[in-house]
Amino acid sequence: QVQLVESGGGLVQPGGSLRLSCVVSRSIFSFSTMGWYRQAPGKERELVAEISTGGHTDYAASLKGRTTISRDSAKSTVSLQMNSLKPDDTGVYYCHAVSIVSVDYGNNYWGQGTQVTVSS
Repeated sequence: QVQLVESGGGLVQPGGSLRLSCVVSRSIFSFSTMGWYRQAPGKERELVAEISTGGHTDYAASLKGRTTISRDSAKSTVSLQMNSLKPDDTGVYYCHAVSIVSVDYGNNYWGQGTQVTVSS
């Protein structure tokens, strides 16, 4: 059973920074893409950023320039550095991965989520 465990959320003032981390229970290279999504109260879950096995990154337009996704294969970790945070960035942030190994090819995995609150 694949597990994704997020950490790093919390309360931050507008303009502040946070770094979220997601530890995966197996090699990050067993996934085609890994990324972060967020869900604000009353809104649908949306993509924040993702990174492919080849290292290609993609960001939501509202976060481009303020957010960096990275990975550490040795630690099986995908991280999200967020700067210049705004109240609209408030929400639950979820780690996501899509498997490319035969035993569970195409399966989508989600972490339990970590709350990010941007408020003064």
